[in-house]
Amino acid sequence: MSKDKNKFNQAEDPEVVNPENVEISDDFAAEEGDAVAEESAEPVEEKSEVEQLREDLAKEKKEYLFLMAEFDNFRKRTLKEKSEIIRNAGENVLKGLLPIVDDFERGLKAAANAENVQVVDEGMQLIYNKLVKYLNANGVKEFDPADDVYDADKHEAISVVPVPDEDKKGKILDTVEKGYMINDKVLRHAKVVVGQ
Repeated sequence: MSKDKNKFNQAEDPEVVNPENVEISDDFAAEEGDAVAEESAEPVEEKSEVEQLREDLAKEKKEYLFLMAEFDNFRKRTLKEKSEIIRNAGENVLKGLLPIVDDFERGLKAAANAENVQVVDEGMQLIYNKLVKYLNANGVKEFDPADDVYDADKHEAISVVPVPDEDKKGKILDTVEKGYMINDKVLRHAKVVVGQ
């Protein structure tokens, strides 16, 4: 009986609403439908935005990997070209020396059959001049350190000799081997005797 009374009280109670008996107006249904559509549209927009960001990230990553590969290829190609330039530069220098070697060979053959020493001497002088001219054309120049002040950047002291004259101290007394420079850089230090 209490159950029946409870049912009866719910039916008469104006605040208690039975969902089966409720009629929904068209305006209310339209508003509810819009609210549900808005709620469901937001996750779709968020989802599409997340997907868009993922696609952008994948695209950027792909471009980054492409650029890294391209840079690695550029680096390898540059190293290869640089080594070829160095190798070919050496090749060109040596190729330029071959005519001088040919001259030496001809001079040696002529010297073996020559009776006049002066002719051999003149031939050797011509070959020497040709070699010096070739070196100068390639930027190699000798520097003569005689009567010069000792400079550790250009000279190599192989011996130090005591000198009585104060003016000769720290100066070069003798050159054992000439020094050479290439484009204002020391190619070979001059071997000198220095006064102390």
